[in-house]
Amino acid sequence: MSKSTERTELYAVADFCLIPMGTGEPSVGEYIAECHKVLERSGLPFEMHGYGTNLEGPWDQVCKVIGDCHAAVHGQGAPRIATDIRIGTRTDKEIAAGTGNDGKLKRVQEILARETTRA
Repeated sequence: MSKSTERTELYAVADFCLIPMGTGEPSVGEYIAECHKVLERSGLPFEMHGYGTNLEGPWDQVCKVIGDCHAAVHGQGAPRIATDIRIGTRTDKEIAAGTGNDGKLKRVQEILARETTRA
């Protein structure tokens, strides 16, 4: 492969919110539980929160897992799904697997702690 067509796998730090629609019920917990099973099987680091999921790993795997969540939730009977996705990548520094989201949070906490000690 020539240098111009060579592709380096990007490490992706993502946050996504999958919203089942047209289910006839206000609660979507059963559908999200199915998505959680998909995330666990993926082996990628993830953390669910009240309005979405942090997920990280190689770009192609992150995108595949989000697609797999869609397939699983459709398989549970949801006729429509809307998903908001934010994905960040960096090429200016190495991110150790599983530390992307934690690193972002730690950086902010360090800044806040520094400001607290100055006050």
